Formats: sequence, C-alpha cells, structure tokens
Amino acid sequence: MSEKAKTLEEWQQQLTPDQFYVCRLKGTEHPFSGKYYKVPDVAGIYHCVCCGAELFETSTQFEAGCGWPSFYQPIKANAVEEHEDNSHNMHRVEVVCAQCKAHLGHVFPDGPPPTGLRYCINSIAINFQEK
Repeated sequence: MSEKAKTLEEWQQQLTPDQFYVCRLKGTEHPFSGKYYKVPDVAGIYHCVCCGAELFETSTQFEAGCGWPSFYQPIKANAVEEHEDNSHNMHRVEVVCAQCKAHLGHVFPDGPPPTGLRYCINSIAINFQEK
C-alpha cells in the first residue's frame, strides 16, 4: 500500500459502525442480512469497502444458501490474503483484503468446481459496481 497505514481511529471515522465492526474488528454480519447474498442479474465487480480494491467478480459468485455472498475464487490470486483463524474455538481460514488488510470473511473447502472453494464474504465489507 503506497499510503501510510491508517490507525483504528482513522478507520472508525471513515467507516460506518457496522463496517468498522466487521472490517477492522473482524466481526461477522448476520446471515441473510446483507445486500449481496444473492447473485445479481448483472455482471460486475465487488470492491473492498475500505480501500476500493477489486476483490471478486459476479462470474465466480454462486448461491451457497449460507446467507453471505459466496465466490469460488477472487478476481486475482493476489487480491486477497488468507490467514489461519482459530478464534471462537474453531479452525477456519480468514480472508482479508491484500491492499488494506480489511477482514472480509472466511474461505471453506466446500465450494463448487473448478476450485472447490467457498469464499464466504460479509456483504458489508464489499461494494458492487456494475460492469
């Protein structure tokens, strides 16, 4: 990232309280509460709500039935980073924006072909832009 890293206080001023909770404090929105859990009828790209980085495309989005937007791969391999997450007495893999390190969600090994992965992403952590 070319600009200096923002402090939590700076992120708190930029984001809504719910965005701050999910993206900077690693929270999770309730299932089926976000605006992007259904695949849209138009093609587009999902961007990080914090920094605007391109993260996912609608062409890789699928209906997982879990209540969160689900994708089988990011827009580019280096668009996101994956980190081990052992919080809440569970073993998961956290997904963060590679550019600003915003918490996006988690990735699970139960997705469709061609990757077999399900990137389960909080709607509040992304913005949709139609192509």
